[in-house]
Amino acid sequence: MNTNELTINKFYSAFQKRDFRSMQECYADTATFSDAVFQNLDSKEVKAMWEMLCLQGKDLQLEFKNIWADENAGKAEWIATYTFSATGRKVVNRIQAEFWFENGKIVKHFDTFDFYAWAKQALGFTGFLLGWTPFLQSKIQKKAMQNLAKFIAVK
Repeated sequence: MNTNELTINKFYSAFQKRDFRSMQECYADTATFSDAVFQNLDSKEVKAMWEMLCLQGKDLQLEFKNIWADENAGKAEWIATYTFSATGRKVVNRIQAEFWFENGKIVKHFDTFDFYAWAKQALGFTGFLLGWTPFLQSKIQKKAMQNLAKFIAVK
């Protein structure tokens, strides 16, 4: 494994253990993150997001595979299985991750997943009916960012 592949492996191995400090060490001070829920996070926010998810994800199980990286970029696939706290519903989320690196640290991290599939699992019938709509995605994004802001405020 090259340096960047080792960084990805360290990141997800730490995530499996809910070791947010080791996850945070994988990011550069200028890092950014985006996915369908948490969009355009800066380094402070992304580090806090992983801390929040590790601390609050009581039954989180994580698998990762197909790590690949060169000197500039990398990819991985990961599956998060957890209970969505707002509804108590079990979710299995399959995610494609893309990374960009500088000096062995993540400077950009972009995750993609099927939001509609996630919404159906997490929200049940409401997700089935509205999970494909920009309205519901926007509502989920807003709530997630409010939760992150509250978490950062009390840290």
